[in-house]
Amino acid sequence: MIVVIGAGAAGFMAAIQAARTGQPVTLLERTADGGRKILISGGGRCNVLPAELDEGRFVTDSSRHTMAKILRSWPVAAQRGFFEQSLGVPLALEPETGKLFPVSNRAREVRDALLFAARQSGATVRFGTTVTAVRPLADGWSVALGDGPAVRADRVIIATGGLSVPATGSDGFGLELAQQLGHEIHPTYPALTPLVADPPVHADLAGVSLEVTLRGRDDAGRAVTATGGFLFTHRGYSGPTVLDLSHLAVRSRMAGGPLASIKAQWARPDREGWDGILRTQGRHTVATVIRRELPARLAERLLAEAALPADQTLAQLGKDQRRTLVGLLTGYDLPWTGDEGYKKAEVTGGGVALSEVNPETLESRRCPGLFFCGEMLDAFGPIGGYNFAWAWATGRAAALGAAAS
Repeated sequence: MIVVIGAGAAGFMAAIQAARTGQPVTLLERTADGGRKILISGGGRCNVLPAELDEGRFVTDSSRHTMAKILRSWPVAAQRGFFEQSLGVPLALEPETGKLFPVSNRAREVRDALLFAARQSGATVRFGTTVTAVRPLADGWSVALGDGPAVRADRVIIATGGLSVPATGSDGFGLELAQQLGHEIHPTYPALTPLVADPPVHADLAGVSLEVTLRGRDDAGRAVTATGGFLFTHRGYSGPTVLDLSHLAVRSRMAGGPLASIKAQWARPDREGWDGILRTQGRHTVATVIRRELPARLAERLLAEAALPADQTLAQLGKDQRRTLVGLLTGYDLPWTGDEGYKKAEVTGGGVALSEVNPETLESRRCPGLFFCGEMLDAFGPIGGYNFAWAWATGRAAALGAAAS
């Protein structure tokens, strides 16, 4: 029998795919219903997949070649076909973001379809069941439960997730188990999480949102860019662009060195574009021109930081004033001091090193018959369905590997 521990995105997929091979499968989940991250994802709409997937946007401390090989085992187009044709959940493209959502815009439809498919495929699903230990036997595994006799398994798939959003049931149990069994665990950290500033220097802008481009550099000095939504909060900053670059901030803080520099381009015009605008519209006031591109409260804040009166015309701008203003508009150094941690992180960075598993089957190289998938593994992508794509692909790979072994 194959035992899958954890009924999240990867665990549900693993149970479905394993059961469809004809193997007896039991899915164990400690919450009362499972799939809680699915239910809250995408603001309750569930961004099932990206329309297209860029492998280069994933983050891992393991081999990128291995990560790419795992991703390619089940391309996004095939994953979409599975949801639409096999699960009966039609997906619709949100053109402005490149995200695929269920046509119903209901995350519960996705979770319920996965649960139904798992049961219909023959898997036994046990909710409210806490696993306390997984021990190797001479001919399989013993899965100890907190409220009943241990379950014997021929193969075990660990799909318990990481440490993000602990309110959904994530507690790091699987990572602790993997470490106890001798696996290398790359340091974990909250990823895709809002940033904070102490003191909250932009608290007066809370609620202001706009489209921006954020830029930073990763540990290797490579440029990382995110373009999209940005939101000022009472404590700091959020929105897709902030979440996508938050790992740069978190990792720099964890390393104990200088905090990562994150710079904001507040509107579509770049440095050259703004310089042209500020040179050619001399009869207008600076405030009028800036407010065309930015929310009024942010425009006023930037003018104040540039020490420019609102009624000053562009014709009156000196060279140094123009340079200062362009710098604030296109390379604003975002002041941050920390992050919101796992409580609001969408995923966990780090995890089981990809070198610890066979990339084709996701079977442990140290413990035959043990498989890892989903957020347990050391890789995550940006928001936009990337992490679901990883969960679906790794859940399927682990299931097929377990069924064939």
